[in-house]
Amino acid sequence: MALTISEQLTKFVSSYVEEAKSEGLKIVFDSDWPSPCYQEAAEDGDFVRWKPTLQTPKLSFDNVEEAMSLKLHPDYCSYFTAYYSDNLKAKAPKGNCELLQVFNHEDFERLQQNLIGHLLMKQRLKQAPTLFFGLTDEEDFILTVVNDSGEVALEQVGREPTQILAPSLADFLAQLTPITR
Repeated sequence: MALTISEQLTKFVSSYVEEAKSEGLKIVFDSDWPSPCYQEAAEDGDFVRWKPTLQTPKLSFDNVEEAMSLKLHPDYCSYFTAYYSDNLKAKAPKGNCELLQVFNHEDFERLQQNLIGHLLMKQRLKQAPTLFFGLTDEEDFILTVVNDSGEVALEQVGREPTQILAPSLADFLAQLTPITR
């Protein structure tokens, strides 16, 4: 039986943390960018241990849905409202990618603003709404969720998606191998 998006994301995050266990996940500490992900206090500029941390309380896309008069795909909402985390690098069947995450509440607000900008561009171009969640090694190509179907697509910025990569976000995550170095 297929896992839900929440279960599959938790499985990927757990494997990501496990993959990094020997060296640990490290990030540059920035006191102006606080996050529950930091595992220790440090001076600005020092490397510190971090790990993905469950959001409590969970964040919400209600304001984006209201502003855009659009119901966002529930898998997309679940994906970004599960963890606070730095972006997660992964190997996919068609190449490497970087899964966008939110590091703190301010980062979530920035994500929402960028998503509104993306959706407005799609409207202006008279294209179906897509929801970005990842970057690829190819410049100008992003990973998106097709809002109407929940399919994961490869999309060149400003164009319709060119290729369906998976029938759902959970199925896409199931194909990934963490890259922690």
